[in-house]
Amino acid sequence: MTNSTQLLIQQAEILLPNGEFFLGDVLLENGKIAQVASAIDGTDAYQVLDGTGLTLLPGVIDPQVHFREPGLEHKEDLFTASSACARGGVTSFLEMPNTKPLTTSQADLDDKLQRAASKCLVNYGFFIGATGDNLDELLTAKPVCGIKIFMGSMHGPLLVSQEEHLEAIFAQGDRLIAVHAEDQARIEKRRQEYLGASNDVSLHSVIQDEITALNATRLAVKLSSLYQRRLHILHLSTGNEAEFLRENKRDWITAEVTPQHLLLSTASYANLGTLAQMNPPLRTQENQAILWQALLDGVIDFIATDHAPHTLAEKAQPYPASPSGMPGVETSLPLMLTQAKLGRCSVAQVANWMSTKVAQAYSIANKGLIAPSYDADLVLVDLNHYHPVLREELQTKCGWSPFEGWNLTGWPVYTIVGGNVVYSQGKIHTEVRGKALSYQ
Repeated sequence: MTNSTQLLIQQAEILLPNGEFFLGDVLLENGKIAQVASAIDGTDAYQVLDGTGLTLLPGVIDPQVHFREPGLEHKEDLFTASSACARGGVTSFLEMPNTKPLTTSQADLDDKLQRAASKCLVNYGFFIGATGDNLDELLTAKPVCGIKIFMGSMHGPLLVSQEEHLEAIFAQGDRLIAVHAEDQARIEKRRQEYLGASNDVSLHSVIQDEITALNATRLAVKLSSLYQRRLHILHLSTGNEAEFLRENKRDWITAEVTPQHLLLSTASYANLGTLAQMNPPLRTQENQAILWQALLDGVIDFIATDHAPHTLAEKAQPYPASPSGMPGVETSLPLMLTQAKLGRCSVAQVANWMSTKVAQAYSIANKGLIAPSYDADLVLVDLNHYHPVLREELQTKCGWSPFEGWNLTGWPVYTIVGGNVVYSQGKIHTEVRGKALSYQ
């Protein structure tokens, strides 16, 4: 399929900014949404997509991914990851700094931006990582969506676990700080207690327990409140964190949850083994229920995947040598839309959690809504048919998913980035390139 400066989507169920659906047409011109109407006259100059029977949503913005380039390209690279994004309806992503080299300076950031410009099929943005001694870079590096702090589950320079080092970062500047909230000292203590007697991967959720997460979230909220510093809590995993935030969340604090923590649990270790290992770990179904309610109530603001691929050979190592992380960008939207069809939420809520709210939280300009003047980043999904997650269809380089075999609806039929069709009916259009995100 060729791409053009004008694209007309006809007779789709369009999600409007007010959360209601409207049967009509959308005209895209020069990368922007030009018009939304019940009917728009088509001409031979337009490329036309037939949206009959399909639902048009704003493209997903995934605000937490690990795409492994540079340095770890055997797991994933920016081209394969953005191809997986295109198939999954993800039109923009925010990527984390734990690559090789680490993204902790302007030079490292510039290198990533150059790589993305040449390889990425979708739009891209990058975090800068805090090391405890790169405060000048944290204040000046640009463009960045925010500062990433690993309070735990990390080793090397990116681990910033001491309160005095954390406070120094919170005390200076006004950039968003996103935290991986786990108490490293508690993790190390519990590793000594539990490892050695068994290599059962389910110990992962015991060692990095709910208190490990709550301790760090409490500390991050304390520092954010002290300095009124914009804080985002990544991949919230426990009910006690959700209930703590229900009582203590400030206007400038946001939180996210992953589909894995909503849909997989500690019971998943029995079937998935180390494929279910991630940080923070999977929790009990009781935690799941509280997370769902917090998401529905707005205590948790939006959804991210924490796409963190490893090869099957790496994952096959016995615990604790097996690495933590799993892929997610390809399946997140159909997973959540399937939950909507099951009645756990609405399609409009899914789009809000996976696009609109993310754009608002990170001040990403002109994205997250279907309205004139907004960027033409869109996804047409089929909510009328189900299709299983199949390993042979995955675009991610790691080649597996924890959701293999799950029968899902809401798979993208067309994904559009900047007015260009990047995915259509099973085909990736590898000539399309996304753009660097801009922040207001």
